[in-house]
Amino acid sequence: MSLKRVQVELGDRAYGVLIGSGAVGELSSLLPERATRVLVVTQAGIPFDVLPLLGSRNVRRHEIGAGESAKSIDTVMSILDALGEMGATRNDVIVSVGGGLVTDVAGFAASLWHRGIGVVHVATSLLAMVDAAIGGKTGINTRHGKNLVGSFWQPRAVICDTDALASLPASEIRGGRGEMAKYHFLTGDDLLALGIDELVARCVQIKAEIVEQDEREGGRRALLNYGHTLGHAIERESNFAVSHGEAVAIGLVFAAKLARRMGRIDSSRVEYHERVVRDHYGLSIDLPKALSHDRLVVLMQGDKKALNGLTFILDGPRGCEVVNGVDEALVREVLAESEVR
Repeated sequence: MSLKRVQVELGDRAYGVLIGSGAVGELSSLLPERATRVLVVTQAGIPFDVLPLLGSRNVRRHEIGAGESAKSIDTVMSILDALGEMGATRNDVIVSVGGGLVTDVAGFAASLWHRGIGVVHVATSLLAMVDAAIGGKTGINTRHGKNLVGSFWQPRAVICDTDALASLPASEIRGGRGEMAKYHFLTGDDLLALGIDELVARCVQIKAEIVEQDEREGGRRALLNYGHTLGHAIERESNFAVSHGEAVAIGLVFAAKLARRMGRIDSSRVEYHERVVRDHYGLSIDLPKALSHDRLVVLMQGDKKALNGLTFILDGPRGCEVVNGVDEALVREVLAESEVR
């Protein structure tokens, strides 16, 4: 078994990301030696049963719900209750097994128990492998917005066993491709030209390099939200019928059109965004017609990046950067332009 390893260099909180077929077999060796209790947080239908890999430790499986409604404080409290029932100390560890929802919620719970215990993520979706499980951002949704409550809590290790991808429906793969398209615009890399292990490793490397420079999103890390301002709003306004990655894909092209309206880029750069997202990554670029523009604007105003009015990551002469105070009337014009005909 030949696994790829990407190191996230964060001083005494550095950790490795193992990538490849059979990587989950390394799980036990990645747990803290002093951990005697392990809470496995997962969902129904996840392809990996890691319990047999955890040896003689006191292990408990805790299943959480599916869908964005499960990304809630109630779910976090259920994990904390499970830790309490098994007598978990600050020496013990959570193992999350699942997609981005699982890693976000389990990571948040880990940051809270005894003010922080270890967490190891076993990412089983393409989205989690290339983005959600890497970088230490955890969080839950509230009625006011997506990911508004959370913490920065780096895992002890991340496992991306690419065998898990074989069981995913096509919609899950499309979701991951939305985040890959984001990396494409940030780096120019043609990620689809790579084999699956190399693809995941390159995405992890891109994110790791940015996180190492800006762990807590005070500067460059905000660029990882390219396409996400509208993307998160589409998710919520569609009641999550549009998946995260598919919503981000629409948000990428919307952001390009908005940048053109603001004189930051020309039409050829917008057409490039459209070709990459639609033709290369196979994702829709059109805003669904049924979504309320009024609601989308309200949701975008509540985005966690917003410090001064509507805030977007926009392409420009110096590449992508954070732009605050974008005119609402201009945003509404581009929403109308972006709607499916």
